[in-house]
Amino acid sequence: MAMATSPHSLLLQNPTPTFLKNPKLPFTAVPMTSTRISTTAKPISIKCAATTTPIQDLRPNPPESQDRVFNFAAGPANLPENVLKKAQSELYNWRGSGMSVMEMSHRGKEFSSIIQKAESDLRTLLNIPQEYSVLFLQGGATTQFAAIPLNLCKPDDKVDYLVSGSWGDKAFKEAQKYSKPKVIWSGKSEKYTKIPAFDALEQTPDAKYLHICANETIHGVEFKTYPTPKNGLLIADMSSNFCSKPVDVSKFGIIYAGAQKNVGPSGVTIVIIRKDLIGNAQEVTPVMLDYKIHDDNNSLYNTPPCYGIYMCGLVFEDLLEQGGLAGIEKKNKKKGELLYNAIDGSNGFYRCPVEKSVRSLMNVPFTLEKSELEAEFIKEAAKEKMVQLKGHRSVGGMRASIYNAMPLAGVEKLVAFMKDFQAKHA
Repeated sequence: MAMATSPHSLLLQNPTPTFLKNPKLPFTAVPMTSTRISTTAKPISIKCAATTTPIQDLRPNPPESQDRVFNFAAGPANLPENVLKKAQSELYNWRGSGMSVMEMSHRGKEFSSIIQKAESDLRTLLNIPQEYSVLFLQGGATTQFAAIPLNLCKPDDKVDYLVSGSWGDKAFKEAQKYSKPKVIWSGKSEKYTKIPAFDALEQTPDAKYLHICANETIHGVEFKTYPTPKNGLLIADMSSNFCSKPVDVSKFGIIYAGAQKNVGPSGVTIVIIRKDLIGNAQEVTPVMLDYKIHDDNNSLYNTPPCYGIYMCGLVFEDLLEQGGLAGIEKKNKKKGELLYNAIDGSNGFYRCPVEKSVRSLMNVPFTLEKSELEAEFIKEAAKEKMVQLKGHRSVGGMRASIYNAMPLAGVEKLVAFMKDFQAKHA
């Protein structure tokens, strides 16, 4: 009997293998990389059932976290690494289903379990009362600028808008097509750097609702507390600070948010709406903007953004595993204080224009005293694997978005870079 002498060959101690003595015993044919038996017939390979010698895995190790950049983008934004790794492990075959989430029927039992758990975990995170519906929709928060007045108002109904930045302004302009909105306060004249005292607001007595943008992504202005409408509802676009801190949902008629800042990839829009507000849409409301259609069909009227919802569900799981939103808020405050202290302590080399009491913990805009250095700042930061720091085109300067998934190490590295850059150019 001739045996292969390659490093991967198996050493057979018995010159007459058991399976030849008793041909009824099972054996497995495998590729010609192990022991070969020379006979007058065509050679075959065999692998003895009792063999326990481990086979070396020659696949390259997956990239470690040091291969990734610190991504300060305003959205789509970075996601938790452990969420990405879990999604990677489940991409090809989701939990033994034999298919990827991308391939599932949205009406099958597998995806039903995914969307139901995502909703359940979100309800736990935000302590959402049962009298509220949770909808997983498409079209971004911008689509809700039209959906809200279409569902809550008649064409002649009055509504109030408090405009603290670009997104609040866009919401107001869209509402003009379907209702009679009024801007009761705007920060435009002061370049959207503050929020007014609520008791000074002149609200419309019979307004159906008061709309705010809870965090302005572009200008870095965030509501720390919320106004109380005199008669109507409070409605909030929370796209860029959704699930970054605890919120008393019962104070709002509607909370809506695009997922791509804090809770998932782009393509998913989450609407939390009090149930008694559903079912009064204007006749001209497109079916895809009618909350009743989506509520009656559990967000499955048509094919939803299945994979995006799955990713949101993984993020919700991760937030719960971290102890919930109270703990997340503490982490976000620590990151924000670190970055703002670096800006304020730079003797004017860096400047944040936003009033300190309403500075966002999610989006931190800042400029350089020497504006001609801003391009170099962005370029040099990118070399250090810190990307997407350029400010919005309408504002300029820099903007560091430090959402939930931005680790403290990312902010610490940015602050150290800022100090080094100042030392070189001050």
